[in-house]
Amino acid sequence: MDLKITTLAERPELAEALEAMPDTWPAFVLEDLVGWANFPRIAAEFPEFVLVATDPEGTVVARGYSVPFALGAPGRGKLPEGGWDQVLLWAFSDLRHGRTPDTVSAIEITVTTGRLGQGISGHMVAAMRENARRLGFRELVAPVRPSGKHAEAAAPMEEYARRVREEDGLPYDPWLRVHVRAGGVIEAVAPVSMTVSGTLDQWRTWTGLPFDTEGFVEVPGALVPVHCSLTHGYAVYAEPNVWVRHRTA
Repeated sequence: MDLKITTLAERPELAEALEAMPDTWPAFVLEDLVGWANFPRIAAEFPEFVLVATDPEGTVVARGYSVPFALGAPGRGKLPEGGWDQVLLWAFSDLRHGRTPDTVSAIEITVTTGRLGQGISGHMVAAMRENARRLGFRELVAPVRPSGKHAEAAAPMEEYARRVREEDGLPYDPWLRVHVRAGGVIEAVAPVSMTVSGTLDQWRTWTGLPFDTEGFVEVPGALVPVHCSLTHGYAVYAEPNVWVRHRTA
């Protein structure tokens, strides 16, 4: 595949196109407050950890965001149950306090809407791992959002993440399968990797659903049901992700 993959630090002129690249993220996911406050900072403060892929015409077709953090800092030591949110908070806390990072975490790998299913995501995983190695890190970790889980929102993530295909023993989920084929090892589930909370009116705006039923509501694009409280007028989504480890050497 004829892709040019570089860091944003090397090609800062692509920052605007990178941000404007069409994607398929559900609208409600963008309302995670940790991500809302911190994700836009990655390109500005960690440009050497941001990857951009262009085709022969120079069009941005994929992006990859990652952050360095100190997994070995006091009180840490293992990949957090808070997943995506927690590693973002750790990365920017470490930056502020001058801690030396020892691990890189993937934050997002996204392929533009018109180029899905062409194997680009696998190239981005490999490039992100190589970029971590080039920057002196021995490990890349990823709080993976399994791409097929939304079709089985009621299934426990622990069971879904460990499910494999009979023909080759690889993960059942396509995105987990890409990571394992690239050498990644599934380590654990992060049960509260991302949290989105809002009023019922906000959830109606984000999803187009009535949110008029007490209890759990299945929302298109959500990996688990959203908890709706009519009594108290709010709904909360706690998304589980799957931690995958990649050695860079």
